[in-house]
Amino acid sequence: MIGDKNTPGATKTGSAESVPLAPYSLINPPPTLETPLSVDIPLLPPGELERLSVEHSHTRDTELRDRLVMYHQRLVRSLAGRFSGTGELLEDLIQVGNIGLINALDRFDATQGTRFSTYATPTILGEIKRYFRDKSATIKVPRWLQELSHHVRREQHILSQETGRPPTPAEIAERMEMSEADIRMALESGEVSSPLSLDSQMDMATDTASLFDLIGRPDAGLSEFEAYGDLRSAMQTLHPREREVISLRFFDEMSQAKIAKQLDISQMHVSRLQQRALRRLRELLSDDEDTRRVSHRRVSATPH
Repeated sequence: MIGDKNTPGATKTGSAESVPLAPYSLINPPPTLETPLSVDIPLLPPGELERLSVEHSHTRDTELRDRLVMYHQRLVRSLAGRFSGTGELLEDLIQVGNIGLINALDRFDATQGTRFSTYATPTILGEIKRYFRDKSATIKVPRWLQELSHHVRREQHILSQETGRPPTPAEIAERMEMSEADIRMALESGEVSSPLSLDSQMDMATDTASLFDLIGRPDAGLSEFEAYGDLRSAMQTLHPREREVISLRFFDEMSQAKIAKQLDISQMHVSRLQQRALRRLRELLSDDEDTRRVSHRRVSATPH
């Protein structure tokens, strides 16, 4: 059952003093109601529920608060039912609504002349709406940071009207008596709830470049440079005549006939040297460790 002497707002029975602790939230939830959909809600005489709500606002009796939570389940179920077509379990929505109900009971002041049901309804609805807002956010932001961001932006708007220009984070921090780092964090957190698509156009008028065009990508030349370094190392393991044939054939782009004429050997011999050198290079540059090991043994054992 909800409510005990350790919960926020709880005090000793009959005491008019309340301890200013943090309100319930999804991060700091109250003890869960047992089977909130199946529990029986007692019927009270007309006006009795409002009288008990007023009594609780004066006494802060924890046992009375437990009873009021039970008595107000019809109100919570009715408000949670408005969101029943959203794909969320009704029982989950009722539990979220109960968080708002308990916070309303802890903050209700009967001396203001407002009926408790009138006071509690927007509090319960607000808790349910915040539940959907937090759940649907692309990037989860803590509730306290969301509330701080709301207050910071409100002060930012007020300062803008007073100065005629956008205020700096330092000016907002001075106004709110907070550190500039906290103000910057709050301002930045307000931007993550609406992330930009990578297809967003940077210039909507010309439709030229998208945000994706500004994002860095792996440089294809980097992998080629690394591969070229490996190739140079592998070339050093070849016989000097093989290395010369490969260099003339693929770096100077000479034909086998021209290579044969320059080296004063037959074109058939050039072809054999080229094939043997390429086979060794493939083995040396292979991703297979066993293949490279065999190739190294062949290189050391092959007479040139």
